[in-house]
Amino acid sequence: MIHSADLLYAVSGFCVSLLVGMTGVGGGSLMTPLLILLFGVHPATAVGTDLLYAAATKSGGTLVHGLNRNVDWRIVGRLAAGSVPMTALTLLALSAFGIYSGAARGLITAVLSGALAATAAVLIFRKSILAFFATHVGELNPRRTALLTVLLGAVLGLLVSISSVGAGALGVTAIILLYPRLPTARIVGSDIAHAVPLTLVAGIGHWMLGSIDWHLLGALLTGSLPGIVIGSYVSVRVPDAVLRFTLATTLLLVAGRLVL
Repeated sequence: MIHSADLLYAVSGFCVSLLVGMTGVGGGSLMTPLLILLFGVHPATAVGTDLLYAAATKSGGTLVHGLNRNVDWRIVGRLAAGSVPMTALTLLALSAFGIYSGAARGLITAVLSGALAATAAVLIFRKSILAFFATHVGELNPRRTALLTVLLGAVLGLLVSISSVGAGALGVTAIILLYPRLPTARIVGSDIAHAVPLTLVAGIGHWMLGSIDWHLLGALLTGSLPGIVIGSYVSVRVPDAVLRFTLATTLLLVAGRLVL
């Protein structure tokens, strides 16, 4: 017999994956706030569970992009060189706080709210950001690009380990700035491929800290696969501007609700 809560979790997994398939935005921007605000899950448990959820769902995406040769493994390696060590350091700091302490809860909520607001801003102003960077900075030399890619990985490792948000819209936009000549498909594929080791390492770290709800994870994954497939199919039939504006507005409202 299926418990009503499990059904709701599966439906949530389906809906989030549907939106991810339609917009390309990381599931953490949607799933973690949903678990906290709608289901009353503790922020630490919501983040930890969502990280393993993301690692599982994005593994399939990485396989597809890899087979289609849409992954630049050099970029993935540079990002991971920054994100994996930073993830370990961040989790070590969280363990010192006490993952379920009031201080950790406040930190997770604050970083999550800020990351959601930043993601919303990027969704709305991405074209303006790219145009401004191209005009005032331009293309960087290879050495600086490599160093900034590692630094970007470190920033994403910090954000994702604390909030599970950052590896989607923020990561893609930053990679576009650093690699303007790279085709969009390879940028998206590289970002998704990097998200797998990042969320997996962060998720295992949260598991060691005791902040994973395995029953919840299984229920979420039940609905995620059909959601991703349908969302990817529908995405070409809904105007991109409408999707981005709607999602950005939702993220801003959720960020405000978390703070209040």
